[in-house]
Amino acid sequence: MSISKPLLELDSVSVCFDGFFALTDLSMKLFKGDLRSVIGPNGAGKTTFLDVITGKVRPTRGTVTFNGNSLLGISEEQISRKGIGRKFQTPRVFENLTVLRNLELSASPLKDPLSLLSSGLSKSVKDEVHGIMNYVGLGSFATVKASYLSHGQKQWLAIACLVAQSPQVLLLDEPVAGLTDEETLLTAELIKLLASDHTVVVIEHDMEFIRELGFDVTVLHQGQVLTEGPLERVKSDPRVIEVYLGASDH
Repeated sequence: MSISKPLLELDSVSVCFDGFFALTDLSMKLFKGDLRSVIGPNGAGKTTFLDVITGKVRPTRGTVTFNGNSLLGISEEQISRKGIGRKFQTPRVFENLTVLRNLELSASPLKDPLSLLSSGLSKSVKDEVHGIMNYVGLGSFATVKASYLSHGQKQWLAIACLVAQSPQVLLLDEPVAGLTDEETLLTAELIKLLASDHTVVVIEHDMEFIRELGFDVTVLHQGQVLTEGPLERVKSDPRVIEVYLGASDH
């Protein structure tokens, strides 16, 4: 029986900013189809963790590999093209473009509005774009400019644009920040649907949302993995109660 290799692996990664270690010997393996929630108090290293994977920050030491190949020294754009997509905390969409045009631009290999207008997209890609748009519940907003969408709808559009790029790994940074309770539940359902076709990492503070997702949880503290496992087991860990749940009460 063959042992599967990690799709994405961080090995003993440390990141130092002016003498402060944001990550310290952080190791993590993600296999194809893994679904992971990453939690931790402010300053735990969650954003730096994503920055290292996507090439925004280069580790002081350690290695990051994707499909067995090193990501160190590769630009953010190159890493994105290799199949790692990231949604930032604030939804990044083109406010003056329609929902449909945002998705078409994301799906286009050219990533340039003028080239998109001149060359267009193939029928199969157009069909895929419409499928994704309906999937996230924005089909009836196709001709609406993104600036007119609610905050929750912009979050869904940002996720949809990410999916349109066909990444293997989806990195979602606080996807329900600023959402209503109803939008949060809908976002959880959307992400669970997407999880069937992707490896997904979600960073979030909302514990109800984390529970709704049902993903395994990794707790970061001071740039290190404190513990991992199902949410209920993680929440009962005295160390987690002390450094994370306790901290949220202050």
